[in-house]
Amino acid sequence: MNKLHEVAMRGDLAALQDLLLQDPQILHKPTSSPDGTPLHVSCLLGHTSFTKQLLTHNPELAKETDSRGSLPLHVACAKGHVEIVRALLAVDPEGSLRWDREGRTPLHLGAIKGRAEVLGDLIRAKPEAARVVTSQGESAFHLCVKSNRVEALKVVVGCVGRNDEFVGCRDKDGNTILHLAVARKQLELIKYLLSSTGIEVNAQNAKGFTALDVLSEGPRDLRDMEIKQLLQRAGASLIYQTSLGRDTIEAIPIAQPYVKQKSDTKPPVMKHKHKDWLGRKRSALIVVASLIATVAFQATLSPPGGFWQDDFTADPAKNGKEKSHHVGMAVMATSLPQAYGQFMIFNTLAFLSSLSIILLVVSGLPMKRRRWMWTQMVTMWIAITALTFTYFIAWIHMTPEDDRGVFNTVTRVSVFLWLCLMGLVFLGNVVRMVRWFSRKFGHLKVKEREASTVVEENEDNEL
Repeated sequence: MNKLHEVAMRGDLAALQDLLLQDPQILHKPTSSPDGTPLHVSCLLGHTSFTKQLLTHNPELAKETDSRGSLPLHVACAKGHVEIVRALLAVDPEGSLRWDREGRTPLHLGAIKGRAEVLGDLIRAKPEAARVVTSQGESAFHLCVKSNRVEALKVVVGCVGRNDEFVGCRDKDGNTILHLAVARKQLELIKYLLSSTGIEVNAQNAKGFTALDVLSEGPRDLRDMEIKQLLQRAGASLIYQTSLGRDTIEAIPIAQPYVKQKSDTKPPVMKHKHKDWLGRKRSALIVVASLIATVAFQATLSPPGGFWQDDFTADPAKNGKEKSHHVGMAVMATSLPQAYGQFMIFNTLAFLSSLSIILLVVSGLPMKRRRWMWTQMVTMWIAITALTFTYFIAWIHMTPEDDRGVFNTVTRVSVFLWLCLMGLVFLGNVVRMVRWFSRKFGHLKVKEREASTVVEENEDNEL
């Protein structure tokens, strides 16, 4: 059989005739190849003449399956070899109703691959094949939509009938092909289904969702507006209106009477922008605070100079020139205790300030107002400034005294620029806070004046 498979792979008719002359029963012997019979191989590679010759000598080969439970017809349909499909159907039309081990018929494989001409031949040879579903409850319609095979779907719908009830059949989740097309934003398919089929636009799936509900529940897309308009023109309606769904619906402009808003009323867009601003600020703060906390923690574990690796007890007779130390004690703590104290004070301040920001953000407290955000930003300035002083202290005491001249110049310039930057940031936020307070209290005063005016008018009316 190895020779026969090699001949089938080449599609060599002359070699096939030689093998048949040597052994007329060679095509009737069982095969042990996982690829199936020579007919499977020939159908896979599209050798039309060779396939027809095999069927002439042994038509029963069309009913043999391979290790996946596939007939030669499954293979030919998946590959789209139209002439081979027709030859197989002429021998075994019932093969179009057979499932493979994955629960799919040849028609299903053709639908997945978008073999439009093959689908037409299959349905014409066996019309009931179009109504067979997979083991997952999916029809050929569902498979065409899932694979976005528009032309293949048109062929199947045309063969079954545009107004046939089976066009609106449901899968195991209760979804019609309109549900699937809307969920996948397949605009061309949606237009075709709404204009050329009698599918029910308000059919509900297992969750009770119509196609319009599926659109409102799905992720946002630039095509949502056009899809919604198409569905609404076809008479689609909403069953469920979730928050996401309402946002999607409100994205479509609807004619409404114009109402002039008062000067003290903020439009909804400003509210959304305010929330977005707070969200972006919180995200930035948590990232920076986490970074500062990591750096400060690492500075505590690795101070300038490192740690003593031995124990030493000072001799009092040396007038305190040498200081006692033990394993794990910071070298800087014994050699430069004052500088070490400054280093640890600023480092601890940076560490605790950053942890405070992280704690406030993740605490779940309702801190959605600007004043809370300003408080966190001030805490962040403290953390950054403290970390800066920590850096300069470490730099000073790690630099040899011979290089202090250049270092002092660089330090002075850096500190000056840093203070200028901090001053600008601080001044800008002070201005923002003053403006906010002026708007806030000015707004209250306007309300008080309006209220007093209303009271006076009421009193005048009573008189």
